[in-house]
Amino acid sequence: MTDTIRLYGLVTDSIVDGPGYRTAVFTQGCPHQCPGCHNPGSHAPEGGTLWTLADVEKKFTGNPLLSGVTLSGGEPFEQAEACAEVARRAHQHRLNVWTYTGYTYERLLERAKSEPAVQALLAQTDVLVDGPFLLAERSLDLLYCGSRNQRLIDLQRTRETGVLTLYAPPAWG
Repeated sequence: MTDTIRLYGLVTDSIVDGPGYRTAVFTQGCPHQCPGCHNPGSHAPEGGTLWTLADVEKKFTGNPLLSGVTLSGGEPFEQAEACAEVARRAHQHRLNVWTYTGYTYERLLERAKSEPAVQALLAQTDVLVDGPFLLAERSLDLLYCGSRNQRLIDLQRTRETGVLTLYAPPAWG
């Protein structure tokens, strides 16, 4: 098992990368290289900074206002083993985990058949935001994603029901 992860960056006070107050972990390395990407500096796999998983964990512990950890990128599934461990540690601290990916859920399920680390990260993800960012589908009106082709998949409910279930934000009225 790896004890390090290569990061583009880390934000301890995000309110845009999922619901509530979150720590957003931006992985380094992305094969998609979507035109109009929010983090183009994260594309090169050799860039960024090497972090220990223990140091990443320290960034999301001790804050009682924190509701979750978001794995983004870059592409978290390019470092699936390390990201799965970060997610496991977040769950130990009773935090939910959102994972953003340029892959579709269906493609990840195929990969998971032969890649245990991909299966592990899917198993540790509560909500998956899937699909590449498409500049032609860009919208500022979407909740927690950048283009209309992307889906917010409630993986907890999907696992429970066996049917792909989209995330429904809580009603606050």
